[in-house]
Amino acid sequence: MKKTSAINNQIFIRSHEPTTLLKIKGAYSTFKKAELRIADSILQNPEEVINLSITELAERSEASESTVVRFCKILGYKGYYELKIALARELIIPPQQIYEEIGVNDSPSAIKAKVFQANMLALQDTIKILDDLELEKATEAISHAKMVVFYGMATSAAVALDSAHKFLRINIRSVSYSDTHMQAISASLLGKGEVAIGISHSGSSKDVVEALRIARHSGATTICITHHTKSPITKVSDIKLFTAARETALRSDAMTSRIAQLSILDVLYVSVALRRYEESLKSIERTKEALAYKKY
Repeated sequence: MKKTSAINNQIFIRSHEPTTLLKIKGAYSTFKKAELRIADSILQNPEEVINLSITELAERSEASESTVVRFCKILGYKGYYELKIALARELIIPPQQIYEEIGVNDSPSAIKAKVFQANMLALQDTIKILDDLELEKATEAISHAKMVVFYGMATSAAVALDSAHKFLRINIRSVSYSDTHMQAISASLLGKGEVAIGISHSGSSKDVVEALRIARHSGATTICITHHTKSPITKVSDIKLFTAARETALRSDAMTSRIAQLSILDVLYVSVALRRYEESLKSIERTKEALAYKKY
């Protein structure tokens, strides 16, 4: 019988899911076969794993002990012992199981509750994995940037456009591109002191990855906002910001990830605005005046 992966077999989400499990899910699509078996062993029975030796986990996962160590290092731990300690601490908080699958007979009230709950959980999980140091580096880069260019495709294009508008309001020269040719052209013209921000849930959007690669080669600082920690976009990014998201039958994980993407960019916007407080206030007032005549 074909083994069902832990990712596809889940029917519920946890409101207090351990950060270690979130890291595993974030990197899941990048694991090799043996690493996938280790990931499934941990995701399916995290409470059991904290009592297993490295040899026992390796045997259960049909992998070598060295592969287990490599797996732990991919997640940012020094070794298996450190991963177990982290997981044990996180499991002290009993998880609350919330069924989020939307049924065909669900009332509007039930659908409302489940959709909002999924979005709130995406934000809660993103807070857990979002690195403060990376946020600080991104804030610093944007605050002093001569130009900020946002790149995104499909749903991420809307996030990129919204962000460019926000930063422009506080006098950060910014623009967004979703056309693939314009992405490549604009990236090639960037240089030192300028910032390119690529938004891609999968981290594998070829055109966005290529735009960041070109921008980095041209001397710009590159920032990515993505869900997958080992995706191609991370390899061409100086600063990496990660989101967490959940997938259901009717809502892809990219849909909930969009909420997390917007929130990360809101954090950056507020951080930059506060760092340039007086200038930001003046810029907001000037743009309000410019738009005043367009309203009744």
